[in-house]
Amino acid sequence: MNAEEIRRYCLVKPGVTEELPFDETTLVFKVSGKMFLLLDLESIPLRINVKCDPGRALELREQYDQVIPGYHMNKKHWNSVIVDDFLAPTDLQGWIDDSYRLVVKGLTRSQQKELHGR
Repeated sequence: MNAEEIRRYCLVKPGVTEELPFDETTLVFKVSGKMFLLLDLESIPLRINVKCDPGRALELREQYDQVIPGYHMNKKHWNSVIVDDFLAPTDLQGWIDDSYRLVVKGLTRSQQKELHGR
């Protein structure tokens, strides 16, 4: 996946916004104002940060050379993923989905209801 494919994948999720809060090269995707993905627009190869369950984060780091502790993030809860041709798009999409779900799970009930239109 390239940066634009990741961007489009994130933006179709309910309640997602994008912004550049830190600098002109770090695109941040949020749901209800909470970050779930950071994308470094200048890194070669492409690099993203995604939120992850702590136990699963360690498993992924052991299983994939492209998954490392989250750069400039809480390394217990965030992974940095080096997006290269060796990663299956389905794996990457699954990690994005997990990150989104973890953030949504942490929202208040009223925020979750608003997000799901109830």
